[in-house]
Amino acid sequence: MGARGTHPARSVDSSQGNWYLFHCLMHRQEMAPERQSVMTELVEHGQLFIGGELAAPLGQDVIEVVSPHTEEVIGRVPHASRADVDRAVAAARTAFDEGPWPRMTLDERVAVVTRIKDAIAVRHEEIARVISSENGSPYSWSVLAQALGAMMVWDAAITVARDFTYEEARDGVLGRILVRREPVGVVAAVVPWNVPQFVAAAKLAPALLTGCTVVLKPSPESPLDAYILGEIAREAGLPEGVLSILPADREVSEYLVGHPGVDKVSFTGSVAAGRRVMEVASRNLTRVTLELGGKSAAVVLPDADLATAVPGIVSAAWMNNGQACVAQTRILVPRSRYDEFADAFAEAAGALVVGDPLDPATQVGPLVARRQQQRSLDYIRIGQEEGAKILTGGGRPAGLDRGWYVEPTLFGDVDNSMRIAREEIFGPVICLLPYGDEAEAVGIANDSDYGLSGSVWTADVAHGVDIARRVRTGTYSVNTFSLDMLGPFGGYKDSGLGREFGPEGFGEYLEHKMIHLPAGWEA
Repeated sequence: MGARGTHPARSVDSSQGNWYLFHCLMHRQEMAPERQSVMTELVEHGQLFIGGELAAPLGQDVIEVVSPHTEEVIGRVPHASRADVDRAVAAARTAFDEGPWPRMTLDERVAVVTRIKDAIAVRHEEIARVISSENGSPYSWSVLAQALGAMMVWDAAITVARDFTYEEARDGVLGRILVRREPVGVVAAVVPWNVPQFVAAAKLAPALLTGCTVVLKPSPESPLDAYILGEIAREAGLPEGVLSILPADREVSEYLVGHPGVDKVSFTGSVAAGRRVMEVASRNLTRVTLELGGKSAAVVLPDADLATAVPGIVSAAWMNNGQACVAQTRILVPRSRYDEFADAFAEAAGALVVGDPLDPATQVGPLVARRQQQRSLDYIRIGQEEGAKILTGGGRPAGLDRGWYVEPTLFGDVDNSMRIAREEIFGPVICLLPYGDEAEAVGIANDSDYGLSGSVWTADVAHGVDIARRVRTGTYSVNTFSLDMLGPFGGYKDSGLGREFGPEGFGEYLEHKMIHLPAGWEA
């Protein structure tokens, strides 16, 4: 199902070192990958992955995948039509209602999912190369986050599945009751282009392990890696109908999430798109999980160590070219140390290596599309008009006339009322905001329509934990930036509904049933 990478994949023992790898990811440690070549041969797929098999599309439209580095077409795949959605949902419905997958034992499903996870580990370099070619993610970051990070999501879900309580007897008010947790049914999983395999794993792993069937809808910007996933799933032994993969645009996505044959929608994307998903799904009372945007604040307390806070926050702010919902895009620093931190952040941001995403030395690559490049440039103009000061960056990098590049840009003297501080830019544009006392810092952090992530940097960890308790956001870090797949991930306010990862995210794919037991009978 698609050409393999030109470089042989190094195998990874995915049972060891998973959490170390993710720690490396968060702190941008180098794994010294070999130089990867640009995808020069056009990758073309003429079929769709429906119900576990390759099938001719029912429509005629084609998606062209354009390299954000060269601005040239690097791939073509069929654009799924509404008729293809009907076919995929019907296959998923039949597989759930009549097929073996929901009726297998947990151990049987774990065995299949383990084969998927292990194959991703073996092919991680190929996956990383394809994703970097599609969306501009730096290859060194793709190896860890896009590929091995996805493998770790699958691995963590297996751990959760084995420890989860699916059925328990309780004493009720009127007698004994049995509480069961059963798979929700057919899942529509809609994933974005920025971390396509990572987000797909966050939805597919718990859905499959609980016994659900899935129609996965990748973004039209990044459909090529989804074909690798389809091949892996087929070779792992998923039964007929359990998984379909349909690259398509928003119109077809809307048709999918509004389909009466879908029992649950799991969506990751923008707030505007999330609202529309919720509106369309509500017509059928379809359950939804929404992981949406962020405008997260990194709070630097007066006692913070500059040598620790600056590199940690810079990595968390500009990771994946700033195209991350959890990015620390508002940096709050005390006025008493403002000049010191402003100089240090500007110097560190200005030293980031910008260039070819397949060059292992690159730390910031191109944005995924011309529209995203223009969006960042527009916000840079807006920030200047609002009175903020550019401390570094502010335009297109010198010498990179081709490709959708924007310099790592840091604004200083930002007020939290400015648009650049309130709206999600989703690019390498970061705001530095001064504050007076701690109460003001917490107030600024909470003064946002979003509540997805955040961090605090201090010499007093206990004090940092107290700050974490006061900031209304779904994920928080003290003196680091991390995302643990065994804990719940999701947002407050406009950042979404529901959770992914951990037992909380696993439970999003289960329905609860209560069975009343007759007196004297024990389950």
